[in-house]
Amino acid sequence: MEQRINVFEKGQNAMKALYGLGVYLAKSPIEQHLLELIYFRVSQINGCAFCLDMHSKDMLAKGESEQRLFVLDAWREAPFYTKRERAALAWAEAVTKITGGNVPNEVYDEARKQFSEEELIDLTLAVITINSYNRINIAFPPVVGTYKVGAFA
Repeated sequence: MEQRINVFEKGQNAMKALYGLGVYLAKSPIEQHLLELIYFRVSQINGCAFCLDMHSKDMLAKGESEQRLFVLDAWREAPFYTKRERAALAWAEAVTKITGGNVPNEVYDEARKQFSEEELIDLTLAVITINSYNRINIAFPPVVGTYKVGAFA
């Protein structure tokens, strides 16, 4: 697909708001590898090719296994995700797929077993942030496949 507008060039002032969220989340008590897993899963749901390319490259460079990335779309059936990761993935999916209304109580209850109130707020903010990036990239698609590991670090 041809790039429409280079948002990262033409929208620098607007993008500063999102960059601030990323800076905040980089200091979150939630493990960075878990945040990356959430970013990847939400990008799968939203079909954001640029973010999938970027996050997969960064995650693999940081030691994430190919197996876990390949089957992330079926995390409920796969045996190699922790309870904390499963709770975070369920939360991320529920917050992303908002057509059904509120996050179900059972998803919230499971998330609260794994995350403090502050962590759950940060997790929600992470889901909101990646959803925002996904929507920007879907509206103004950058060239996919050009991302270099750590370019946005």
